[in-house]
Amino acid sequence: MEGKYIDQQVTSAEIKALAKRVGADCVGIAPMSRWEGAPKQNDPRYIFPGAKSMIVLGFRIPRGLLRGIEEGTRFIDYPGMGYASLNQVHGPMVLWKLNRYLEERGFEVFPLQNANGGDAVNPVTGKFRGGLSRHVAEGRPLPDVLVHFRIAAYLAGLGEFGWSKMFLTPEFGPRVRFAMLFTDAEFDAYDPIYEGHICDRCKLCVRNCGGHAISMTESVKVTIAGHEVEWGKLDELACEEGLHGGEGHALSPFDGEYPRQYGYGRAVEGACGCVRACMIHLEQRNKLTKTFRNPFRKPGWTQWKVDHTKPYEIPPEVVAEYGLDGETKAEASDADAFSPLND
Repeated sequence: MEGKYIDQQVTSAEIKALAKRVGADCVGIAPMSRWEGAPKQNDPRYIFPGAKSMIVLGFRIPRGLLRGIEEGTRFIDYPGMGYASLNQVHGPMVLWKLNRYLEERGFEVFPLQNANGGDAVNPVTGKFRGGLSRHVAEGRPLPDVLVHFRIAAYLAGLGEFGWSKMFLTPEFGPRVRFAMLFTDAEFDAYDPIYEGHICDRCKLCVRNCGGHAISMTESVKVTIAGHEVEWGKLDELACEEGLHGGEGHALSPFDGEYPRQYGYGRAVEGACGCVRACMIHLEQRNKLTKTFRNPFRKPGWTQWKVDHTKPYEIPPEVVAEYGLDGETKAEASDADAFSPLND
């Protein structure tokens, strides 16, 4: 009868092919039982108790979006397109398409975009936010449950944790962000936990972190789905400082708060250690399956730094060419090919 769901079982291969066709770069599928032992406030089975499977989608961060920060000339693209829009625009669109496909076949789906807001546990510090919410019933976690995307990616067999606590995939290393779906569909095959080794403990993430947030020697060990996982001890608040430019704001050329795109304006440091240094090292050692024709870092490159204690100066040639904001250049050309009015 019209409107009835399509009576068709969905295979894991079918879902993976569809996910990649509509925009995911890597896909892992795991049974919900792998969440056994997770803290109640982080266990997605309390969100969707009837879920049988988890589908985790990975989206590559284009390597070129780090180029402007590497050169120190353009900063909006990595936090905007490479961070916020992947999480808030592209990822959700792929989730919608997979959700629709499964719903048409009679399965319920809980799509989870990579975003935070009302989590009872602070996603940065891992501390409980007292006074935010109350139990709706005894035995249930306080809303909102905070699901860890990197742990989900690990459970779905997509890769491993690096020393930086960044998640590394064999295709892209740290250049990846995640979204996921929970569904009551059961699949014919599930991905095993990844047993390879991508991180070689070079500690370049530690040496290059603008916030000095990662310990060189201390580590954290946890057991996830029966596997011991280790990463370097992370100072989360120092990591936040690093995102904004690190110690002395040296890795940000901006004196004020950077403009927000898609509601996000951090990461102007460009993940100097945990993404860029890590990515470059893994590429140099041929650790990643996705390769490039040219190396990212050019010979002779050194990390630029800005001294914000010096008086603010504008190069005279810039003033001569553009004038200052609020002023009109006397000899403005109507034929200026670089005017935004001509774009």
